Amino acid sequence: MSVLLLDKRVVHYEVLGRGRPIIFLHGWLGSWRYWIPSLQAASTTYRSYALDFWGFGETAREPDSYSLEKQSDLLEKFLGELGISKVALVGHGLGGLVAMKFASRLANMVDRMMLVDCPLEPGDINPRLFSSSQADLADWLLDRQPSGSAARVDALKADRDVIQRSLNDLEAASLRSVLQSGLKIPCLLAYGQNDPAIAVPNGEVLIDKDYYLHQVTLDQCGHFPMLDDPARFQRLLLDFLALESGASPSELQMKEEWKRRVR
Repeated sequence: MSVLLLDKRVVHYEVLGRGRPIIFLHGWLGSWRYWIPSLQAASTTYRSYALDFWGFGETAREPDSYSLEKQSDLLEKFLGELGISKVALVGHGLGGLVAMKFASRLANMVDRMMLVDCPLEPGDINPRLFSSSQADLADWLLDRQPSGSAARVDALKADRDVIQRSLNDLEAASLRSVLQSGLKIPCLLAYGQNDPAIAVPNGEVLIDKDYYLHQVTLDQCGHFPMLDDPARFQRLLLDFLALESGASPSELQMKEEWKRRVR
């Protein structure tokens, strides 16, 4: 286990591999741990990091730091401590919102982003996410297969207040407006077609021929596509990471694997 101190508070992370840096950012349930298969797949070519946000996993519980802005500050300080000046971000749910918050402030530090099951508007979120306990959410969104066991265990460790605070922050903002504000960072949006928690947006309305945005919907996947179909998710991830810096993620359409899944 790797840790560092930020403002005298413990932040937990893990790292594998060598190469250009990529950071995996977890969602509202679980911790860095459910990224392990993706972390291992990416580490064959990239220096792959995964960290726990404030209030999750083995990172300190700090109620004053549970806002999206403070979690974004955590990411900024983490990169500063490790001397990383340019990074690819892969964020799931909450992690996607933090990635966008970070990119809207420090676009020069972000090479590209992959946002997985990330709500673009408050109305995209099933109200059950606001009101249920971690145990109920885990039963709802995670199946009983071994691949989801780590996320299930770590979901119960999280401070419930951190989930509520981040969702409240989203109510005051629109990720859609940030994406359409002229942010010139290649961004791939990936959604599980059967996700009961986050509504799949209309890709044509969202993208509107934007060079930097592209959306893929993964059929037969729910809220955790990296666990529901890890092989396919990892192929999509690695295909995206392999694009030239600054290239449009819409180039993924040229690959037969993704043609029929683009929405």
